[in-house]
Amino acid sequence: MRIKTILMTGLFMALSLTSFCQAPTPKTLPAKRTTLKVKIDGLITDSAWKDAALATGLIEFRPKVGAPEENITRSETYLMYDDDGIYFGGYLYERTKDSISTELRGRDGFGNNDFIGIIFDTYKDHQNGFEYFITPLNEQMDAKQSPVSNGDSEDFSWNAVWESGAVIHADGWSFEMFIPYSAIRFGSKNVQDWGLNITRRRQKTGQQYMWNPVDPNVNGFLTQEGYWTGITNIKAPLRLQFSPYFSTYANHFPANIPGVSNWSSQVNGGLDVKYGITPAFTLDATLIPDFGQVQSDNRILNLTPFDVQFNENRAFFTEGTELFSKGGLFYSRRIGVEPVYNKLSVGTDEIVTKQPRESKLINATKISGRTQKGLGIGLLNAVTKPRYATLENTISKENRTIEVEPLTNYNVLVLDQTLKNNSSVSLVNTNVWRSGGAYDANVTAALFSLNDKKNMWNVSGKAALSNQIGYLPDGKTLTGYSQSLSFGKTSGRFNFSVFQDITDTKYTNRDLGFFTNNNFLIHGLWVGYRWTEPKNWYNRIFIDINTRYSKLLTKINPIDQTYQTSNLNFNINMQSKKLWWVGGYVGLTFRENDFYEPRWMGHFFRRNASLGFGGWFESNSAKKYSFYGELFGRRLFNFYNGIGFDYFLQQNYRFNSKLSLTYRISVQPRFNNVGYAYSENNSEIIFARRNRRTVENVLSSKYNFTNRMGLTFRLRHYYSSVDNKEFFTLRSDGKLNPNPAFNKNVNRNLNLFNIDMVYTWQFAPGSFLNLVWKSSVEEGNNIVEKNYIKNFNNTLEADQINNLSMKVIYFLDYLQIKNKKKKKIV
Repeated sequence: MRIKTILMTGLFMALSLTSFCQAPTPKTLPAKRTTLKVKIDGLITDSAWKDAALATGLIEFRPKVGAPEENITRSETYLMYDDDGIYFGGYLYERTKDSISTELRGRDGFGNNDFIGIIFDTYKDHQNGFEYFITPLNEQMDAKQSPVSNGDSEDFSWNAVWESGAVIHADGWSFEMFIPYSAIRFGSKNVQDWGLNITRRRQKTGQQYMWNPVDPNVNGFLTQEGYWTGITNIKAPLRLQFSPYFSTYANHFPANIPGVSNWSSQVNGGLDVKYGITPAFTLDATLIPDFGQVQSDNRILNLTPFDVQFNENRAFFTEGTELFSKGGLFYSRRIGVEPVYNKLSVGTDEIVTKQPRESKLINATKISGRTQKGLGIGLLNAVTKPRYATLENTISKENRTIEVEPLTNYNVLVLDQTLKNNSSVSLVNTNVWRSGGAYDANVTAALFSLNDKKNMWNVSGKAALSNQIGYLPDGKTLTGYSQSLSFGKTSGRFNFSVFQDITDTKYTNRDLGFFTNNNFLIHGLWVGYRWTEPKNWYNRIFIDINTRYSKLLTKINPIDQTYQTSNLNFNINMQSKKLWWVGGYVGLTFRENDFYEPRWMGHFFRRNASLGFGGWFESNSAKKYSFYGELFGRRLFNFYNGIGFDYFLQQNYRFNSKLSLTYRISVQPRFNNVGYAYSENNSEIIFARRNRRTVENVLSSKYNFTNRMGLTFRLRHYYSSVDNKEFFTLRSDGKLNPNPAFNKNVNRNLNLFNIDMVYTWQFAPGSFLNLVWKSSVEEGNNIVEKNYIKNFNNTLEADQINNLSMKVIYFLDYLQIKNKKKKKIV
């Protein structure tokens, strides 16, 4: 009875914390049309600005929520529109010129800058927005904002072409923006009201302001927007834009084979097209794409049974793809970079002499947009060429070529309907079609996220069905399902979420998604509390406790176990008055049954409980010198004295607004780590007690000549070793028996080295000249070298792949070309 009373009291207190004052009435700004000419030079001296609508009186969003701007640092901004687009300008006052924080970072790089930004919710659905920012040095940032399960997500990979200007003065800085209607999406009504907010950051003080007040304890920014009212008779122009490109490559690798040149070259040409099908929908296509200049992957020594998930660096698959991320079914690197299909059959006396890892992308197309009634539609399609491998007969020395991956078509379809109260329902389908006799794959998922009228409570879920058509030996389809459900409180100082995830033994989305494992039932709970009002020594404090319990959904014969793992974690993060951040973590992982580490179905590895602990800190990033550090550790209980640590330190130094340097080092020692080592079949699986050491050094710098021209340099050296000390045979009960007879050398010593040096010049709006130098080295064997300096020297002495490339992209807008012709005729 007493426990029941305590629980009821706790629930009452939690619910009491959800009550807060009614949200203030949203601000409104009348839309003013102008017919006067405006020169975008950063000076708001043109006559048109005198009749523009004034938006002032910004309210502090952080650190002191709700405080009005001081008069000496006030913001005076103006908004108007004409037949061609939207004009946003203003004057941002400061105490002195030195109070303005400036740094040249390049497009979409906020850096150590003050900024002003405007946010439009053109469909007034409180979920999808367009954001445009400018810094005192006239660098642009823009993004699309879309809803996620808890809050909003900003996609800064989306880029539009618009004009801006900024000028620094003795008592502040002024700015102007012109956003053409081709750079934003909106409906076709004659009279429209848009959601609107304006935001300003003062970097040196850590203050950020909003025109319409925003409470950080309320779920979502767009749910707290003001309104721009009475926009009349605006029409989307014909949006037809071309970006032809030309690229050339020179590659060097010291093969040193008689008759084979160490040099190779390549010349490419292609075209990107953007076409406005309707005012709200856009078609993007890339024909004969070239992604050779993307940044090198941060490859690692992977000792896990799962793939490593890398970042997508190809612009076509990052820009404006927020719809395709719904449901987590789409991993774009499956298209060309990391395909999963590989039908390689090697004969007894054959070796593989050539096997490209990637498939050549022929073309890719995507259509995306949202109707006036809130229906978002996304369609992505891509085609890759067949991939071939070359085999050599070791006896006859004859070569033969075989197809390891056929011609493949990848397709993603998303339907996302926004509803009242920041809610939505979605349908996602991914499909992979392969020519010939290869199997095809299809995954369909339905999602929902529902909020109450007060935007306080949320229930969300997903149900997915996967089909691998022709995958089974008899040509039949393998069908599986997955589902998830969560409920939680998303607004207020106290938040929580409870969830359940279920996936059967046959479900997989690996053909076009990132996938690790199936056959699980997971229950979880997350509880958090936040203090967002600054007090004596802190600005903000966040704490949370989370727990998770996982088991197999279906037993795996002959194992009589279903329990997998469970854990309990506590986190705390806080910001001080001096804008320093500090955090801590303690986590207990209970005994585990690992069904994946053995690499063979029907086996599992029993791992004892462990305790994790650590903390992190970050200095004031507005200073010339700033740093960030982490220290984490994990100790296993009564399990071969296993212990591991993670050390991380990053240091940043800004010499001036143009030049900055960043150095980071990560060290991850593992002592008496136990894991999979070797197996030829499932009759004998060898584990090892080993010492592991990983060191990563990254040195990067940037120098921006102007806000349109810059040079970046990035050097990465990664070293990782596995030094096996003792071997074991895995038993059927998940425990280990010593195996002193095993004498194979399965040690690992890997060095990876990369340089990426990029010169970029935006010589016209949307047009770029890129010069790139890339150098890479991979040096590895089974002889452990413990001395880091020797590893680094051995890496530099190894054969290097060097690549020098030039790429020119020229942006052509049909309307601009048409208008220029008209002017010439006149």
